[in-house]
Amino acid sequence: MTPDRRTLLRFDPAGLVVACLLLAVAAVIWWDTEALRITSVYGVGPKAIPYAIAAGLVLLAIGNLVIAVSGAAPARESIDPMAVLLILAGLAALIALIAFGGGFIPAAAILFAATSTAFGRRAPLTDLAIGAALGLVIFLLFDKVLTLALPEGPIERLL
Repeated sequence: MTPDRRTLLRFDPAGLVVACLLLAVAAVIWWDTEALRITSVYGVGPKAIPYAIAAGLVLLAIGNLVIAVSGAAPARESIDPMAVLLILAGLAALIALIAFGGGFIPAAAILFAATSTAFGRRAPLTDLAIGAALGLVIFLLFDKVLTLALPEGPIERLL
């Protein structure tokens, strides 16, 4: 008995690929967490969160697999290449600014403005200001509260 055309159209190969990729990422996280050698941990240790993330990814993979096999996935939207290029340009600017000593705050501001423009917002100066404010808050939280170092530039050195 051969499957009819309607059954073949219901199967979503892209959903199956996403499910497999999610399972692969979960397996890598689980394997990497197993390789951690931590001594003298009382209570919940640093391995708990990676295991929780891996378990969450497995659940997402199962959900994607069920949707892919049942054909319940919604119709896909067409891709906007300009939006993808804007986000990639924002990421490239972030990497370049951090690599060349520009600092975290201006890099985050440019990434925020590029991403918001890619999503259709048309207020680049406002978005730069919002991104700078968010970058400042994130930098201060990491630097002053968590005492973790983010890449510093001229602005961050003033703080």
